[in-house]
Amino acid sequence: MITATDLIGALERNLGIIKAQTQGLSHADSLLQLPFRGNCLNWVLGHIADNRNTMLRFLGEEAILSEAHAKRYGYNSEPVCGGADDILTLEQLLMVLEQGQSALAAKLQEMTVEELAREVQSFLGTTTLGQLIFFLCWHESYHTGQTEALRQLAGKNDKVI
Repeated sequence: MITATDLIGALERNLGIIKAQTQGLSHADSLLQLPFRGNCLNWVLGHIADNRNTMLRFLGEEAILSEAHAKRYGYNSEPVCGGADDILTLEQLLMVLEQGQSALAAKLQEMTVEELAREVQSFLGTTTLGQLIFFLCWHESYHTGQTEALRQLAGKNDKVI
């Protein structure tokens, strides 16, 4: 059984990777588009923040992102291009991710095994709360992996992990 400690650790590792991959990047770097269908770093980080919002809501906590920003970075949202007014800066996104980490860790630390085993209805159908949060951690990890290529797109010829 996956425990709250396991989930907190997975989220911490993802945030650590994100911080390492964004080190030394500017907001302008976060807006660079791949030469093929995909999304820029700004969208990827905003999407991860939206994913953490989803976790917080299922855990009964307040969302960190505003509703408008959650929609902007949500599933199937339009790519972030250029100087759009409705996006967050790289610095703001990293701050939101930090705040989400703190809120998620605090809530998960107080949860019992029984609470994580409670059945919930979600986009996955009927599942346990723990399995839903695990899936959302996996989803976040998928997008965290994309940050490596997006760092290189910004002209960094390095390996931070």
